[in-house]
Amino acid sequence: MMNFLNTNIPNPIAFEVFGVSIMWYGILVGAGALLCAIVVYSRASIHEIESEKTLEIFVICLIAGLVGARIYYVLFNWSQFSGDFLAIINVRQGGLAVHGGLILGFLVGLLLCLLWRIKPLNGFDLFAPGVVLGQAVGRWGNYFNSEAHGGPTDLPWGILINGELVHPTFLYESILCLVIFFILISIDNRRTFHGQTFFWYGLLYSFGRFFIEELRTDSLMLGVFKQAQVISVVIFVACAITLIAFGRNKKLPGRIFY
Repeated sequence: MMNFLNTNIPNPIAFEVFGVSIMWYGILVGAGALLCAIVVYSRASIHEIESEKTLEIFVICLIAGLVGARIYYVLFNWSQFSGDFLAIINVRQGGLAVHGGLILGFLVGLLLCLLWRIKPLNGFDLFAPGVVLGQAVGRWGNYFNSEAHGGPTDLPWGILINGELVHPTFLYESILCLVIFFILISIDNRRTFHGQTFFWYGLLYSFGRFFIEELRTDSLMLGVFKQAQVISVVIFVACAITLIAFGRNKKLPGRIFY
């Protein structure tokens, strides 16, 4: 049994404009970012945050996230990039680490919330569903770059890489993020304290990412451990503890239903 994923090796180039190749990777990352912006903008009033202000936050955090994702990837592959500045800034062929983007993006978001007097956890609750939806779409860029895949498999949905069928871990993570998106929307509509949606995002994504990462063959390493699994464990434990503590002590009256 075969399907569209494994019948042909994908072409990473979508089209060309004046001799410049436009990559599927960039298109899909951009599409994910656009969906994130739409979700955030449309739900801003639920969080009592000015819609126009969320777009300013989004643009700044998006830039920070892209920078953070690239820095994170380069640092864990320094031997490949050392001394080659052009290679460091060339992201057209991929090379963005999600955790790096999330970390710097949310740190910059925290600073903006403090600067503009927005409750940080309330802002994070607003952005979390949009971010994970963006991840679900952006992950498909890995398919067109033939990267972020797993080891050999005989499953019917395997993808063809270098002549063999392998686990499409990008697909697994895309499905995971899409499921999390709908869960977070449900949680966000009925949250009882600031940060509830955000911490559930951290909990659910880290849980799923830990197991998906086990299948991948191109993981960034931290010594003998896969860094994504290490950080997933840390985030999962931190979010679980915070959800329990906040759920007991930080009620948000009147926000059970919108």
